[in-house]
Amino acid sequence: MRRSLIAAVAVTALATPLAVVVTAGSASAAPAAAGKSVTDFNHDGYADLAVSAGGGAVDGVAGAGYVSIVYGSASGPDTAHAKQINRTTPGIPGAPEEDGSFGASTEAGDFDGDGYTDLTVSNGKTDAVVWGSANGLTQGAELPGDYVNELKAGDFNGDGKTDLVANSQSTLKVNYGPFTRDGKPASTSSVENGDDGPQNLMVGDVTGDGADDLVTGHAMEEMQHSSRLWKGTKEGLSKTSTPTKKFTTNGVIADVDKDGYGDLVAREVDEVSEMQVYDAGAVRVVYGSASGFSNRTAKITQDTAGVPGVGEQGDPDLNDRGDQFGYSLSAGDVTGDGYPDIAVGVPGEDVDSAGDTGAVVLLKGGANGLTGTGAQAFNQSTAAVPGVSEGNDNFGEEVKLADVNKDGLADLTVGVPQEDGTTKDSGAAWLFRGAKTGLTTTGITSFSPSSLGTPEAGAYFGADIS
Repeated sequence: MRRSLIAAVAVTALATPLAVVVTAGSASAAPAAAGKSVTDFNHDGYADLAVSAGGGAVDGVAGAGYVSIVYGSASGPDTAHAKQINRTTPGIPGAPEEDGSFGASTEAGDFDGDGYTDLTVSNGKTDAVVWGSANGLTQGAELPGDYVNELKAGDFNGDGKTDLVANSQSTLKVNYGPFTRDGKPASTSSVENGDDGPQNLMVGDVTGDGADDLVTGHAMEEMQHSSRLWKGTKEGLSKTSTPTKKFTTNGVIADVDKDGYGDLVAREVDEVSEMQVYDAGAVRVVYGSASGFSNRTAKITQDTAGVPGVGEQGDPDLNDRGDQFGYSLSAGDVTGDGYPDIAVGVPGEDVDSAGDTGAVVLLKGGANGLTGTGAQAFNQSTAAVPGVSEGNDNFGEEVKLADVNKDGLADLTVGVPQEDGTTKDSGAAWLFRGAKTGLTTTGITSFSPSSLGTPEAGAYFGADIS
């Protein structure tokens, strides 16, 4: 879901210059934590991309919203055969509505268990699923349920079937797979929340037992609250949670030290939500264990040894936003060494004296966990990167790691919804190739609504990528 940089709740906390801090704690060896399947709508082995354009026009209806499907191939993203999903797609309920923002949020997973990845698409009012097939995404169906803020896929009972948790803030509802083709789950369960209901969801196997766990980020009004861990069990997602005692949000769960337990890598935020947009930013790692999160943590900022750049705080009096290091995060093995790496969006980074041009940083996983060693940084002023750094582009507002060309190395797609094409805020995406040494600009590609032949005026293309 697109998160406004001005009104964002999920923003990292101000951090004074710090190196990585690790507190005492250890975890014994365990079976490998459950991993995520490749997003592969046509099951050809190449990771595919679903790029949201929630502000794009459909059949002349302004702001109706659509999603561009860019299939992977041996040469990278196959932009010549991109497909558009919108409310005119067969099986999708309703018709294009002005400012309907269809596709503002998406989630991928094999919900019917046929081996093809499917895609949920929503606008915060209605939710639909589009089924994968040998021909890619084709027929759609409506998902039952009331107003949903966010959908996340996972396997919360460890049965090998993909489940879907729906967050309406007041209620967490788990829809257990497999789903029928009319969008109905095999069974459901729900948990009622308090006034500080979840603002965002993070899924992964923290305890290494083969069932995915859920971490929820919480806030109420202008105050941030502790995130919470809900454990997956053979009976399904637990109805009780454990506070992490950390103000973290908008993260990923990945086993960055490959000890068999999923680690929470999330944006560390300040207690006052409304001031987070001015923060320099920080990434907090909370390491997993058989019993849940351990006491071992790490904090990484742009002032951590090895991380390029300098963490810069904004000024509320001047409406000057901070770097917001960690605004977006994604996990994947870029170097092929078996350790997940973390792509970090830094949309408030100032480049070439222009404000909020944005950047991305790659942090590398290893036996010692996530550190600043070998970190890389890229922006639109980096040699060989297409485009020009311009103020308020917010390069890195969305990041996604996925092996688009099936070479065993995760590639980085960067969404920049506020990039200007021939019109303002049309948006664009950049794809950096993975390599044994990290990300590379060799073979870098970029694409936008204009190059895909879709409406570009105010499309905000790239605000969400699945």
